Amino acid sequence: MLSAENLGGVLLNSQANFAWATGGKSSGINLSIEAGACFLLVRADGKKFLLANNIEMPRILSEEISADDFEPVEFTWQAEKSAGDFVIEKAKSLLKTNGVIAADLPLSSNIRAVENLIARCRYGLTGAEIERYKSLGKDSGEAFEKIFEIIAPGETELEIARKVKNILAIYNIEPVVTLVGADERIAKFRHPVPTAKCWQKVLLIAVCARRTGLIASLSRIVCAGKIPVQLRKKTAAVAEVFANFLAATRRGASGAEIYKSAAQAYAAKGFGDEINLHHQGGAAGYKTREWVAHPQSAEVVHNNQAFAWNPSITGTKAEETCLTTENGIEIITATPNFPQISIEVEGREFYSPDILSL
Repeated sequence: MLSAENLGGVLLNSQANFAWATGGKSSGINLSIEAGACFLLVRADGKKFLLANNIEMPRILSEEISADDFEPVEFTWQAEKSAGDFVIEKAKSLLKTNGVIAADLPLSSNIRAVENLIARCRYGLTGAEIERYKSLGKDSGEAFEKIFEIIAPGETELEIARKVKNILAIYNIEPVVTLVGADERIAKFRHPVPTAKCWQKVLLIAVCARRTGLIASLSRIVCAGKIPVQLRKKTAAVAEVFANFLAATRRGASGAEIYKSAAQAYAAKGFGDEINLHHQGGAAGYKTREWVAHPQSAEVVHNNQAFAWNPSITGTKAEETCLTTENGIEIITATPNFPQISIEVEGREFYSPDILSL
């Protein structure tokens, strides 16, 4: 990418890109912002630098990355704060003669932001990343099984959300999104942020789970007692849509083509308008979604890429994270002993999470 864009180097400051460039390490301190606590400079000749102030450098070199991999360039915190372009100028001094520098985040009006190009470099997962992703998916799915053992009707969404986070923490997983919707709130809101409402009959839990920088997304619905007929019908329909998403996610397919396949599946089940009420998901990785499928999406599917699809019909939803491989698509977030719906598309069998009756 640097060569194609005639760049001498790129500054990486986002927490997502730090995790990607370091094999899953963290530069996060203030998690309310996208920027991390330090910078990585990747030069066009492959030389890599860690730029950090004297507050952060000792811990990062001790607990996150090695000076053997990233040459440390330290400065005082006062110097960093004294001028808005201090780090940029420091990075430019490390480039070869006449080198042009870019950055992932819009650090200054004097430097080009190329996050859209960096993102494409992240899409193809390495073997080590795939192993980490599969481990994350397996643990996330297993955590949900434990969650349903310790929650009960009558608890508030906030109480349930806290239990979800506690269980995930046992696996060293941090949820960057935690949604809990009880009863009518599932149908009212596609993103039910937890409230003090008590769960009585039906409960939706959705999580975007992060570990070593990678993020796996999954949703599950449980019902206290007998599952209502209409809910079962809608969930069977959304499973059809989900299966079509999986079938269409193959190497070379564009986001627009995948979206069209799903739109046809919605319409075929009599729920054509539902696709307009929520985004459907897309490529995943170091962000919850690297890109989202839509009618004009020109992004294409690559092998060894992660996807999280989340079709929904008012009151229900299906969501899993999967990986594309030479042999097809593989779901990595399945929950053991959780009911599934089997759907056949083009001679292949796909599985979607069903509703668990407690």
